Amino acid sequence: MRKFDKFYIDGQWVDPVAPNDFNVYNPATADVCATISLGSSKDVDIAVSAARHAFRSFSRTDRSERIELLESCVAAYKKNYATMAECIREEMGAPQSLASGTQAYLGQVHLEEAIKILRDFKFEEECGTTRIFKEPIGVCGMITPWNWPANQIACKVAPALAVGCTMILKPSEVAPLSGYIFAEIMHEAGVPAGVFNLINGDGMGVGTALSKHPDVELVSFTGSTRAGSLVSQNAAPTVKRVTLELGGKSPNIILDDADLEDAVTRGIGQMYLNTGQSCNAPSRMLVPENKLSEAEEIAKRVTEAVQVGDPQDENTTMGPAVSDVQFNKIQGLIEKGIQEGAKLVIGGLGRPEGLKTGYYVRPTVFSEANNKMTIAREEIFGPVLTMIPYKTEEEAIDIANDTAYGLAGYVQSGDINHARDVASKIRAGNVDINGAFCGFNAPFGGYKQSGNGREWGGHGFEEYLEVKAVGGYDA
Repeated sequence: MRKFDKFYIDGQWVDPVAPNDFNVYNPATADVCATISLGSSKDVDIAVSAARHAFRSFSRTDRSERIELLESCVAAYKKNYATMAECIREEMGAPQSLASGTQAYLGQVHLEEAIKILRDFKFEEECGTTRIFKEPIGVCGMITPWNWPANQIACKVAPALAVGCTMILKPSEVAPLSGYIFAEIMHEAGVPAGVFNLINGDGMGVGTALSKHPDVELVSFTGSTRAGSLVSQNAAPTVKRVTLELGGKSPNIILDDADLEDAVTRGIGQMYLNTGQSCNAPSRMLVPENKLSEAEEIAKRVTEAVQVGDPQDENTTMGPAVSDVQFNKIQGLIEKGIQEGAKLVIGGLGRPEGLKTGYYVRPTVFSEANNKMTIAREEIFGPVLTMIPYKTEEEAIDIANDTAYGLAGYVQSGDINHARDVASKIRAGNVDINGAFCGFNAPFGGYKQSGNGREWGGHGFEEYLEVKAVGGYDA
């Protein structure tokens, strides 16, 4: 069992001000796999002070120094890659292939992408006799979730390092092991003392303290819409910048001219990735009414082929939900779907056959749903797909946009121009056409209650910069 009970502050591993042991569970077994210590506002004060002191010098480093630093981070990440993947598998139940092939890789790729962007990023431009400067915003508080831990840590840390900010990271207490390994990577890479700091803790003890702290200039939060709203409220009195990447209930419009077999199969695969625990999961599949029965048959067949089980088994394609809390939430929403009259195509309540321990969920498909049902409105964050029939394309677009969220959208069509036209009408920050990935240099973020601000690529850099206009430059 791992014991990760120290914090990384000012370039060294230190004891909490007041030790507060907290168990971390392996969701595949429901057994304790590690212990951490939950921090407090006093730990935050120490870390912020270190970051504020480090900002004076780190903010003045030049581009070449920060590129060299990021290259060292990539080298250290690669050296510790296997450990990172193993921790992700252990803390959140990701199948081995997902943990090592995608989850851990995303942490590396954001560091690599930051180097590419930094080489040509314009921190200065002329505007007549005025010069516009983009400068690091200052000390940044980063609060990250459990579902894609390495990805969410790296897509915040990488741009902050690239532009010259200092930071305090609070990873999720549900899946904190990968954050601990990330801190070890930063130390091994030679990140200057105080530039990167890590405090484990919960939202009340550390998240609130970071959000309220007067010397934190920016809070970058990824998590639920409810928690994101609280972060904004806590940050408001100090008028700090807040960037939020929140929940979603993303529509997947299968147009009448789409290849139905390919479209449904792809949609199921995207929905079940990471046990459905993705904020941009295509959880509402909109299907032409006259093709709904055929779509149900395809969805049932594809779901039957899903191998739910031990993340260490190379044949497993879906692991458990991350915790008992998440398991119970998913079960409650499946029950709600049944009560409200949706057609249960496959799956349902309880664990899959043969799995008596761990937080395993039966991959589930509902059909004949309408957009007023709870399963079509609330973010389930589990492997539960809701199929909704539509009569006309205009109705499909209306259903797609009839949500409090706006993180992602998906369009399936045999005509790319047709798909692009429909995509232009979806109110969401990212739209995927026929499985095309927008890329790591493209902005990621949402409309409406899915948040504000953007991560990834050059747009992610902008969130960590202030803009200064200085006059007196002769043209």
